[in-house]
Amino acid sequence: MKVILLQDVPGTGKKNQVLSVSDGFARNYLLPRKWAVEAGESAVKEIERKQEAERKLEAERRAQAEKMGEELRKKTVVLPVKCGEKGRLYGSVTVQEIAAALEKQHGVTLDKRKLELSEPIRTTGEYELQVTVYSGIKVPMKVSIVPAQ
Repeated sequence: MKVILLQDVPGTGKKNQVLSVSDGFARNYLLPRKWAVEAGESAVKEIERKQEAERKLEAERRAQAEKMGEELRKKTVVLPVKCGEKGRLYGSVTVQEIAAALEKQHGVTLDKRKLELSEPIRTTGEYELQVTVYSGIKVPMKVSIVPAQ
């Protein structure tokens, strides 16, 4: 019997997947629990239509994220910090401080978990960090650490 799963079923399949299962498994387990419906022609077409809409939405989100990534690539965040002689900082610069400065200077709100530093920033100078704008899309961004006046 062909069924369409209405939710993820461990060991069987994922939501909206069309499966061929034994009649007894469908009638006695999946259908009574409302985990699946019988796969009629109209139901299969409806699932395909939903999946196509989901793919379009995903492509739109990805394009928007790539556009945002290109904008971030061009921007530099300038962060004034207290430091001693020879440019050594009192402490280090965190990604949370960088995210706050990015929002203040450029109006771009990013979660601090989307910013990745290769090493802690403890001296003044130019640094590059990776910004995850979307799943699988990372862009480099420059951060300039300058002494506070």
